[in-house]
Amino acid sequence: MCEQCRLGEEGDVGDPSGPASPVPPCCYCCRGRLRDITTPTPALNTRRAGARVTGAVAKGSERHDTTVNERTVRGPYRTQSRAAMLALLLVFVICPATCEYVREFEVSEGVAIGTNIGYIGDSNPGQPLPPPPPYLIVPVPGSAVDSDLRIEQDTGEIKTKVVLDRELRSSYSLVAIPHSGENIRVLIKVKDENDNAPTFPSAVMNIEFPENTPRDVKRTLAPARDKDLGIFNTQRYRIVSGNVNNAFRLSSHRERDSVLYLDLQINGFLDRETTAFYSLLIEAWDGGSPPLKGSMTVNITIQDVNDNQPIFNQSRYFATVPENATIGTSVLQVLATDTDAGNNGKITYSINRRQSDRENMFQIDPKSGVISVNRPLDFETKEVHELVVVARDNGDQPLETTAFVSIRVIDVNDNQPTINLIFLSDDATPKISEDAQPGEFVARISVNDPDSKEEYANVSVTLEGGEGHFDLTTQDSIIYLMVVSRPLDRELKPNYTLVVFATDMGNPPLHASRKFDLQVTDMNDNAPEFDQTVYYANVLEVADPGTSVFQLSALDRDEGNNSVITYSIRDTPETHSNWFKIDSRTGLITTRTHVDCETEPVPQITVIATDSGSPALSSSATVKVTIRDVNDNEPIFDQSFYNVSVQESEAVANCILKV
Repeated sequence: MCEQCRLGEEGDVGDPSGPASPVPPCCYCCRGRLRDITTPTPALNTRRAGARVTGAVAKGSERHDTTVNERTVRGPYRTQSRAAMLALLLVFVICPATCEYVREFEVSEGVAIGTNIGYIGDSNPGQPLPPPPPYLIVPVPGSAVDSDLRIEQDTGEIKTKVVLDRELRSSYSLVAIPHSGENIRVLIKVKDENDNAPTFPSAVMNIEFPENTPRDVKRTLAPARDKDLGIFNTQRYRIVSGNVNNAFRLSSHRERDSVLYLDLQINGFLDRETTAFYSLLIEAWDGGSPPLKGSMTVNITIQDVNDNQPIFNQSRYFATVPENATIGTSVLQVLATDTDAGNNGKITYSINRRQSDRENMFQIDPKSGVISVNRPLDFETKEVHELVVVARDNGDQPLETTAFVSIRVIDVNDNQPTINLIFLSDDATPKISEDAQPGEFVARISVNDPDSKEEYANVSVTLEGGEGHFDLTTQDSIIYLMVVSRPLDRELKPNYTLVVFATDMGNPPLHASRKFDLQVTDMNDNAPEFDQTVYYANVLEVADPGTSVFQLSALDRDEGNNSVITYSIRDTPETHSNWFKIDSRTGLITTRTHVDCETEPVPQITVIATDSGSPALSSSATVKVTIRDVNDNEPIFDQSFYNVSVQESEAVANCILKV
């Protein structure tokens, strides 16, 4: 036969992986001639179990096998006998006029069950009319014809059995065989409908942009995907809501995989302080009519950069403080704000000492901005203090701003005398060192009477407590100084309770009092003390190095480092102190080497206890160690040979030789 009349195309008939090229109808060029069969015909299922027939027609070395299963017989074929069927198959196999027809149908996905697709017996435009029904229907394996389509063998009508879905199956293939034995290859294509909306991979996407991101910078977003094809696929995106001040815009491009990829671009200038968060609702639309859409929420966090300097709520501050305000008294609080976030918006306050308050009369809390008194104030010395306060953020490149503070010191007027007590210790707390000499200052006491400055001299100040170790002195009856009057000893009394009384000369007199506890701080004025000056110990002569000999301890009445004791052994070779060593912390004496009773039966050790004060103090004690002898030496004559002469008249019992 000619190439066009070959049975089927090369490969499987109706390959569901894609539509086959249409085969022209029979050209009738082979009618009347024996058909040259070069490829096997498809298997024919007769729809009745058990009957399989194989026929063969040979030409040269070629062989044509045909297998029929009775289960595929439908309609009138069900009443035919097995012999009739076999005869029909033999006719089909050897019929010289056999030829192939092709019928192609299209049906839209989603049509109702039972929708007519077409008739096999009808012809496509411009093609010969296929043989009429009834037909033997042979589905291509794997094409799901039996499950999805209903084909009437008597009429050749094809209907849908289920709702078709192109996204699950795009075509169906089968072979219809009429009585005449020709093959009618049937291909049913499922047309795409807009039944799928664009779908984003996730409903919410979170991204971040620094607020100094330049315009037109892109950030790729997850694209929406649509299972439909062509115009029914994703066609466009748009921002529905949340795009405050039109800060963003969308751009898209389609690539070879037909996916419309999506980018989010900066459309203007971002400012976290104006808008710190955006929640964009983005929709994806396909090209259907009406179009379908999907949506995704894109949450955008604007990251802060340090682009704003702190700002004070006032450019100039004014405050007053009484001159008797104690150190630490709050004067006022400045406040600056920074619209940046995190460390960029965290503010640290300070006083510009180069431009103001070089005497450190005031201090400012770096976190709260509270300005407080740092040193005693004196209205008569300086009435107004001008401060330059700096507010600086904590960004990588910090920004700062300044404000001016005017503090006026006021003269306190009160009906009752007031006592301003300032302790002159290094940290302004009530304490005095025990080595303070008589006349050394402890505290500064100022007493004010609100009546008038001239009346300050009429205020009497007295001190009670202290057991005579402290006294008051003044030169102007205005400022009093508490001084040491007698030597102090912390080890005898570490604390004193004192009361300052101020009494004016009014009528009746008014008075005020101030009670405080004064701590006497330690000085290294006590050396370590042993409870004995001489200790006795013993050790065996055969003791190994490291053997414990004796442990002694000393006490230091000081406190802190002044009472931390270190032990050591004074080097005295003449008393064999090098035979021993001592633990510097515990005072445990052990043997350093082997000891020898014959060399020194009672070696002496001088132990020194040194404290950690500055300067360090020390004391010593003697440890006498008795070495208990063991029989570790054999007798030895002082010479190996003795020679003596004896007179014959020597009396009995006289000594003639000593060895």
